[in-house]
Amino acid sequence: MDPVTVTRGESCLVLAMPHTGTWLPEEVQGALNDRGRALADTDWHVDRLYADLVPDATIVRANFHRYAIDANRDPEGRSLYPGQNTTGLCPVTDFDGAAIYRDGREPDAAEIERRRRAFHAPYHAALARELERVRDAHGVAVLYDCHSIRSRIPFLFEGVLPDFNIGTNGGLACAAKMETAVAEICASANGYTSVVNGRFKGGWTTRHYGRPEDGVHAVQMELAQSAYLASEALPFAYDEARAGRIRPHLKTILDTLIALAKAPATAREA
Repeated sequence: MDPVTVTRGESCLVLAMPHTGTWLPEEVQGALNDRGRALADTDWHVDRLYADLVPDATIVRANFHRYAIDANRDPEGRSLYPGQNTTGLCPVTDFDGAAIYRDGREPDAAEIERRRRAFHAPYHAALARELERVRDAHGVAVLYDCHSIRSRIPFLFEGVLPDFNIGTNGGLACAAKMETAVAEICASANGYTSVVNGRFKGGWTTRHYGRPEDGVHAVQMELAQSAYLASEALPFAYDEARAGRIRPHLKTILDTLIALAKAPATAREA
């Protein structure tokens, strides 16, 4: 299994999908307990949700599951949210705080490094190449990091998560007008809730690549799965009607980001 699949487009937009993959190496699969093998923390059907929304977008998709290694975590293992419950580079618990490995089968430091080299590094090498390619072609690149999560996870956050969770690393990862435009689109989407830099401010991908001063703008979108799934439990089925209602808003977001990137001053704006 190739760790990453790249679908090249010719626009300035790069869609990153680090958590849609469900493949696990046999040795990892065998080390997981029954709860881990359910793969409940997958970003279910995000690739389908974004399919064909805009022409010519580049897609960089991890094929491995985040339980092998999380492609949206700092490769050095530093926490993205110090002091808050979260999962690590090679998670040993799920989003509910429950163990996902059989007793004594958790990865040690050597195994984590092996997985980093085998999966995390190739994914980010591919993503970095595509961002450089589109920036060279257009003078600017827009990285849109596609995510989803269950709307109720008491271990990670209180209450119900908004439908649209926009992360820009506190405004550092993209031009201000991009953050504002995405926020306005989401706030005006009838029947949906939204927040900017709330519980999810952008993972390592957004924080690492978002350098507006260098012509790379990054936005993470964490969608509540209740907005497009039939249920946030097994079998995590895709709901065509729900997805059909939210997809036009996602298309507007992507179209708007592309349009703003084409504006002459965008590549220089922080």
